[in-house]
Amino acid sequence: MSTASSREPRSEPSAEPAGRVLRLLEAMRSVGRGLELHSTLDRICETAADLTGARYAAIGVIAEDGEGLSDFVHHGIDEATARRIGRRPDGRRGLLGALIRDPEPVRLADLAEDPRSCGFPAHHPAMRSFLGVPIRVHDAVFGNLYLTEKRGGGPFHDHDLDVVRVLAMEAGIAVGNARLYEAAQQRERWIDGSVAVTTALLSGGDADDALQVVAEQACRLSGSAVGAVLLPADEGGLEIVAVASRPPSALLGVVVPPENRVVAELLDGQPVFVDDAATDPRLSTGFMHGYGPTMMLPLKSDGRVLGALVTPRARGERPFTRSERTLAAQFAAQAALALMMAEAQRDRERLAVYEDRERIARGLHDVVVQRLFAAGTMLERARRGSVVPEVRERVDRAAVELDVTIQEIRSVVFALRQDLGTAASLRTRMLREINTAAVPLGFRPAHRFVGEVDGLVGDLTATNLVAALREALSNAFRHAGAARIDVVVDATATLPDGRPGVRLTVADDGVGIPEGGRRSGLRNLARRAESLGGGSRYGPGIGPGGRGTTLVWEAPY
Repeated sequence: MSTASSREPRSEPSAEPAGRVLRLLEAMRSVGRGLELHSTLDRICETAADLTGARYAAIGVIAEDGEGLSDFVHHGIDEATARRIGRRPDGRRGLLGALIRDPEPVRLADLAEDPRSCGFPAHHPAMRSFLGVPIRVHDAVFGNLYLTEKRGGGPFHDHDLDVVRVLAMEAGIAVGNARLYEAAQQRERWIDGSVAVTTALLSGGDADDALQVVAEQACRLSGSAVGAVLLPADEGGLEIVAVASRPPSALLGVVVPPENRVVAELLDGQPVFVDDAATDPRLSTGFMHGYGPTMMLPLKSDGRVLGALVTPRARGERPFTRSERTLAAQFAAQAALALMMAEAQRDRERLAVYEDRERIARGLHDVVVQRLFAAGTMLERARRGSVVPEVRERVDRAAVELDVTIQEIRSVVFALRQDLGTAASLRTRMLREINTAAVPLGFRPAHRFVGEVDGLVGDLTATNLVAALREALSNAFRHAGAARIDVVVDATATLPDGRPGVRLTVADDGVGIPEGGRRSGLRNLARRAESLGGGSRYGPGIGPGGRGTTLVWEAPY
């Protein structure tokens, strides 16, 4: 015990000892009630202030690294005053820092006279008398209980110190129980989140939907401002393919370049933890600018890095604890497994498409074209055998139409046999999506390009445009039951705000969008467009009476 005063505080008279014991017992019972950690800390502060007659009480929770405070719970200062004071104590200097480095009881008659005191910030209420006692949980110092400004004036007494010591012991037990309970609840929430991701994948939904569930669950479970899933981009680096945030963010589709140091670490399978993304030199100029504590975890499974999971908190929020980092890493491993399963599913579907395309191409070339040639030969014989000029003219026109049809079929055969893995222009990539969709549809969607699509549309918009076409065609053959689909890609479009852009229109004559049906695909399309500053909408289709759906997706270049 130490004091800045020249005389020891006088001891309190020993009147009503039985009453004080009863109050202490009741206080201990109150402190041990309930298992929520923050509520427990609030009760300890209130109870300690009541027992000692202190105007103000607080508990500083020591950070895991032993440097400063990770939390500061106070009693006696209203929220309006707390907001005017501003940032809470961090425990890295002054008397609070001294108590962290030397966790022994301290009793002072006047804070201002102690050489360790560094004063109070503006708008802070006046405080003179002080009593500080460490709170230990399982022989480790959890934090310190601070009491200031004894009512009626004067210093705290020996009895106050004895009471607070006993209360601190009971508080240590209560805090230990609350931390165990909170840890169990936290583990249960993360396990439930992993189950939600697995369920989303195994339910047969879209891979994009499963990634969105990963982002949403990571954001919710970690208490972050944003949850984002990043996958390797075609041009290198990592692309944000799923985002969950409060409020909605425009990060979807953003590519973190390969020269960013964090990208190299994540792709090497190393997790990255930062206390303040806004000031970290690796992140301060990137998409994380403006955020605070951040976890960046590789999505790694079976020695292979598939992408990354990023969960930043707002600036000023507390750092992630060791337990939160461990649980998040386990969740990321489960998400990586989900990604591998989704990738395997896509590979199986792609293989089935390749096989069907090869079968169709072979049938078109070996059967249909040969029959058309045979029909052309028969028409040529009929033309020679006819002496009627009108008949000869009509047969000639039919033969020309057959030649054109044969050339179109050969073009289709060539497109079906193209290798999808080679680099290609935007127009070619769009045509490949249309040809791929022809297999499950049973027919090839009509298509039309307007303007210099390849020359005007930038890489980021082009990537999202192809993904939007894929999503729209997927919705059409899975849900619409359409017999006709028209695709228009217009690179001369003018957006509602007057900017030039590209507009994708996919119209069908199917069943339309039912009331109350799933909207995940439409939400994916809208998110992609909005992330680029564009938009997405839908309306009546091209069937009789507006039957079917017309989807419009647009974005600036």
